[in-house]
Amino acid sequence: MEAESEPYIRLATLRQLHQVVADLNTARSLADTVQTVADGVIAGLGYELSAVNLVRPDGDLVVAAVGGSSGAEALMAGRVGSRASWDRRLSMGDRWGDLRFIPHTEGWVLDDDDVPQWHTTGPEPRFADEWHSRDRLFAPLHAAGASGGELIGVLSVDKPRNGRRPNTWGREALQMYAFHAAVAIGNARLRGNMQRALLRLEREQQALRASEESFRQAFEYAPSGMAIAEMGGDQNGHLLRTNDALCRLLGRPASAMRRYSFADLVHPEDIGTLLRTSHEGGRSELRLARRDGTYVWVSLRNSVVADAADGPRFLLTHVEDIEERKRHELALAHRASHDSLTGLPNSAELRARLGSRLCAHPPPGGRAEFADGPRRADGGEGVAPAGGGFPHGFDQYESFGSRPPLATGGVQFDHHVHTFAPNEDDDVDDGHKGLAVLFCDLDGFKSINDRFGHHAGDAVLIEVARRLTSGVRDGDTVARLGGDEFVVLADGLGRADAKDLAVRLRNAILPPIRVDGRAVRVGASFGIGWAGCGMSAEEVLHSADQRMYVEKRARSKERRRAG
Repeated sequence: MEAESEPYIRLATLRQLHQVVADLNTARSLADTVQTVADGVIAGLGYELSAVNLVRPDGDLVVAAVGGSSGAEALMAGRVGSRASWDRRLSMGDRWGDLRFIPHTEGWVLDDDDVPQWHTTGPEPRFADEWHSRDRLFAPLHAAGASGGELIGVLSVDKPRNGRRPNTWGREALQMYAFHAAVAIGNARLRGNMQRALLRLEREQQALRASEESFRQAFEYAPSGMAIAEMGGDQNGHLLRTNDALCRLLGRPASAMRRYSFADLVHPEDIGTLLRTSHEGGRSELRLARRDGTYVWVSLRNSVVADAADGPRFLLTHVEDIEERKRHELALAHRASHDSLTGLPNSAELRARLGSRLCAHPPPGGRAEFADGPRRADGGEGVAPAGGGFPHGFDQYESFGSRPPLATGGVQFDHHVHTFAPNEDDDVDDGHKGLAVLFCDLDGFKSINDRFGHHAGDAVLIEVARRLTSGVRDGDTVARLGGDEFVVLADGLGRADAKDLAVRLRNAILPPIRVDGRAVRVGASFGIGWAGCGMSAEEVLHSADQRMYVEKRARSKERRRAG
C-alpha cells in the first residue's frame, strides 16, 4: 500500500515545492527573499527549522533569516560565523550530491566553534535512518544556482517532521530547492541594484547625462537579458534596444532584434500569456525562439520607464533564462507520473488519464436514445425528457441549436463529451466507437524471474513495454500497473477493432526475447473493458481485469484439453 501511495505523496510534495519556489520570485527585497527561502523549507520540504546564512563582503557568514522557531530566531538571527568554521563543516560528513550531512556521531567536534546553531538534547536513534537532534544537514548556495559557482550562502535545515533522515527523493527536492533559492537571492540582489539605479534616475533629473550613463551600464552589463520596447502607438511592443545578454541567449545580433517585438519571438502556445503580461509590473514564464529555431524558457518581468518628465514611456523588460529550472521541474514531474523501469505512465498517471474522460453521470437516456439526438417529452428536440432524464444543465441545450453535436467515442453534453461502450452485439455495427481498456497480464513471467533472476525479468518487462508501445497508435496510452501487468487505453475503437488490437499485441509479445545471450518467451492474456461515463476509473480497470482472468482460464482449459 505504501508503494502504491508513493506517487501521490511525491505529487503532493512537488505541488508544495512548486508553490514555495513560485513564492521565491514574488519577494520584493533581499530581506524578504531570504525569509521566504527559510519559510519555504518549513512549508514545502517537511522540516521544522531552517536558517539562511549569507556570505558577507569580508567572507564570514551571517544568519540572515530563521524559519520555524521564534526562539531560534531570537538566538541566532544576525549572528556571524567565521568562514573557516563553515569551510570545515562543508568538508565533513557525507556528501549527498551537493548536500552535506554531518551525523551526530561526528558533529560533536563542532559544538564549540563560532557558527550560530540551535540544538537540543535527545535520545539515541532507535533505527538506522532516525533523525538525531544533533544531526546537521547543509545545502550550499552557489551563485546562479551552479554547484561550481561562487558560494553565496548556506541553507541549514533541522528536525524533519517524519523524524527520519531524508530519502533519495527528499534529498533531491532539497537540492533542487537550494538551486532555486540561490537563483532567487541573486535575482533579489539584482532587483535591488536595478531599483536603486532607477531611483537614482528619478532623483537626478537635473543631471540627465549622468543618469543616462548609469542606466546604460546597468542595462548593458546586466547578467540577465534586458530589453526596451515602445509603449502605445502603432509600434507598441516593438523592441528598441536589447542588451548583450539577451542577444546571446537568443543567438540573434542586436541589429536583427530591432526588427522584432516579443510577440514575434514567443512560442505560439504562449502568445496569450505574453498578452496578459504586457503591462507595468507584469511577469510571466514563456518560451522565446532562438535563431536556430529552438525555444528557451524565460521569465519576463516588466517595468515602465519615462524618457523625460511627461515624455514618452517605454517598457523595460528583464528576461531571465529559466531553462534549467524548467528541465528539473519536468524531470521531477515525469518521475512522479512514470514507471522508473519501463518509462511508461504509472498507475497514478493511468488513472488520471482515464478519469479525465469520465464524468459521474452516465450518458443521458442511454446510448440508444442519442442515435437520433435528444428528444423532448412531446417528441420535439432540444429539451430534457419528462422525468428529469438528463443531468443538471441540459436546460441550456437550446443554445447549441437543434441538437447537441456528436463526437467520436461519446456524446457532447453540457461541455463534456460523454463516453460509452459500443453495441454489445458483434453482429450489429452502429458505427459507434468507444474507449477500449485492454488489461494485459504476462503468462510465464514468474518462471523467468525464478529461473534467471530479477535482472532477466526486468529486461523482459522493458522489451514487452517497447513492443506494446510500438503496436499502438500515436495518442493511445500504454501504462504499467506494476509487476507484469500492463494496460492499453485506445480511443475510437469498435468491439471488433479492440479484439484485433488484442490479437496483434499478443502476437507481438510472443517472439523470443534475448536476455544475456539466451532466448526466453512470455505469453500474454488480454481482457477488454470499455470506459463509460457513470463509472469510476477503478470500476473500468476492474472490469477489464476480470475479463482478462476469464480469458486466461479459458485458454488454460483449452491447453489442457489439447494436451
